Amino acid sequence: METKNKPTLYWSLLKFKELNFYIASTSKGLVFVGSQNKPFEELSEWAKKRFQGSSLVENDEKLEPYAVELTQYLERKRKTFTVPFDYNGTAFQLAVWNALCEIPYGQTKSYSDIANDINKLAAVRAVGAAIGANPVLITVPCHRVVGKDGSLTGYRGGLEMKTLLLDLERQTSSNDE
Repeated sequence: METKNKPTLYWSLLKFKELNFYIASTSKGLVFVGSQNKPFEELSEWAKKRFQGSSLVENDEKLEPYAVELTQYLERKRKTFTVPFDYNGTAFQLAVWNALCEIPYGQTKSYSDIANDINKLAAVRAVGAAIGANPVLITVPCHRVVGKDGSLTGYRGGLEMKTLLLDLERQTSSNDE
């Protein structure tokens, strides 16, 4: 049962090869994609902060459309996502997350590029914080943000997962050429 302020969060564990991560949605759209091989507590702690008082209900059927698109992405059969999102963030975070969605598949941008894209040139650190708060890994491609010198920088899913996603996209892009 949903109330206006306390939507039910539906969740499922997505398993793909060596990757296991929790995904969650409201009835409006995807709200969370977890880190590689992290326990359920990553999702439950996030939900307590972002959806205080909402119940977490396991429901593979409700999460199936999201799991299908994420699996297609991981199988190199999908480059963009069509599932709905139910973002929960500040106006600044939403601007940053929307800018991340504009980074083409297989390409990267720096934090200062994102700050420039949202016309907040002096807000590079705040951009980094907003990227770090991105609740929907992979689908909002924060893994495509690297240091100004091209170096890999922090990623909620861990640098191993970031490397895996960037390599997957580079290989797919080079195979398409």
